[in-house]
Amino acid sequence: MKILVAVDGSAHSLRALKYTVEQARLYRYTPTLELVYVQPPLPYLSRVKAVVGDKEIQRYYDEQGRIALEDCRRFLDTAGITYLASVLIGSIADKIVERASETSCAFIVVATRGMGAAGNLFMGSIATKVLHISKLPVLVVK
Repeated sequence: MKILVAVDGSAHSLRALKYTVEQARLYRYTPTLELVYVQPPLPYLSRVKAVVGDKEIQRYYDEQGRIALEDCRRFLDTAGITYLASVLIGSIADKIVERASETSCAFIVVATRGMGAAGNLFMGSIATKVLHISKLPVLVVK
């Protein structure tokens, strides 16, 4: 069974990853994980491209992805868990759901920052959007 875990470099997403691995081990199961970090496109991308070029923009995305995935990779390498890590660009919730479907994941794990209803009302929530648009089961770890 493959599980997609959406990460963003935060302590919240690392905790969600650790929880996923702990739960799998309770059932004596070693999961295959699909780690996904999604970065929204840079604002004013066409203007930025005119100044720095495509290679520099790609280097920026790659570096941000490397930083966001670093702690998760270290944890999984130490735990001996098989994983594939991807850095995607686009609408965060949409890309998470797309990738889970493309890679035949059984379910999606996302972290919440615990902002509560008032915070979600004003800020929105990636986890909430993933819950609404995914046809796959979604585990939200608080």
